[in-house]
Amino acid sequence: MAVLAAASGAALSGPAAALGETPPGQVEFPTHCLPPQEAGLPPADGPTTARISVDDPAPRVGDTVTVTYQVARTPAVNPLPSALPADVLTPSGRILLGGAQSGEVTVVGAKRSEPVGAGADLPAVTMTGTFTVTAPGEITLAPGGYTLHTGHLLDLDTACQVTGAPVSAHLTATPLPTANLRRVRLTAAYGAPGARVTVTAAGFAPGTAVTLAGRAGAAGTADRVAATADARGEVTTELPVTDRATTAVVAYEGPAWSAQRGSGPAAYTVVEPAAVTPGTQKLTATVDPGTLAMTQTGDAVTLGAVPYGDGGAAPGRIGTVTVKDARGGPAGWSLVGRVTDFAGPGGLRLPGGALSWTPTCTAAPGSPSPCTAGSAGPVGPDGAVLASTADAPLTGGTFTVDATVALRVPAYTPPGAYTAVLTLTLS
Repeated sequence: MAVLAAASGAALSGPAAALGETPPGQVEFPTHCLPPQEAGLPPADGPTTARISVDDPAPRVGDTVTVTYQVARTPAVNPLPSALPADVLTPSGRILLGGAQSGEVTVVGAKRSEPVGAGADLPAVTMTGTFTVTAPGEITLAPGGYTLHTGHLLDLDTACQVTGAPVSAHLTATPLPTANLRRVRLTAAYGAPGARVTVTAAGFAPGTAVTLAGRAGAAGTADRVAATADARGEVTTELPVTDRATTAVVAYEGPAWSAQRGSGPAAYTVVEPAAVTPGTQKLTATVDPGTLAMTQTGDAVTLGAVPYGDGGAAPGRIGTVTVKDARGGPAGWSLVGRVTDFAGPGGLRLPGGALSWTPTCTAAPGSPSPCTAGSAGPVGPDGAVLASTADAPLTGGTFTVDATVALRVPAYTPPGAYTAVLTLTLS
């Protein structure tokens, strides 16, 4: 495993609505606006017309979503007795999250506005911000309070309070893909017909019914036994191998083996006893299968710093991993990584899904198996494939695995060190 440490937006809006047509997501809600005390004006009560939009309505957990809060009409008025020139109004506000994820999103707007006459309503404003998706499911976005700051002659804030605003936008977040960590190990790689081999299967949910079975390529054989995973999700039992067609052993849950619910195959050879005629001697040379193992350079990764206020990607690279497959037989392997959330100062956290990687994998000359790098994308707590080799009639070799990584850090993330643990599992 490796320890990862990192030091610590414009939006896309939809097409303009046709003349007279209500823009998608536009809502109206009561607002109580408090002018600055210096203005000597009474509170302004009335409806706010606004809409919220998102740049990605179908993100994955760990993605950063840009949100836009557009106020088309407000009851707030110019707090000065004189006209306001152009570009002296700066808005800020909040968007309320609900459904699968709760919290608030802070949004701000540029100092850009039309001139406003004395006593006239303040103009339309647009504010943007970002948030990181932390949970799968439907997330709702509703308008929250907003503040209109004017910076002409005096710096004055008009604070508009909102209660019970309706939902203006929805998005549906999908979870990160879950890696298959099921695996199987044998105490022997060959035996005579009817020999019993001890099989250990791991990576299953505790209490799951697991089938241990023989395989001949893509087909099952007559060899099989059922067991139940213990509290650690493991099964250890003996499998009698009587079917001479068996070339490997797999473990799976459910009625039949599948790539999603079963382990990869562990090689096994049924050795037929040879007949010896008088005057001859049988010579046997055995190539013993080795193990599947990995080593990694270093045990810590320091990601690049990200400026406070700007946000962005904190880059880095994992320690180089060397995988050696000396088992022989038809079984490939898979190297999977999982990362915890990043813990920061004062209990602050960045989700593990905000870490992405771009893997590479190279097979050493003479290796029987080619190596396939995992897809570039989020790692997250559920895991992602770093590299793998496929099942084949004969597999094995030495492989060098690397990956560049980047942690997406939102703007205005509090300064400090954020630390997570990346765990690699080879099976």
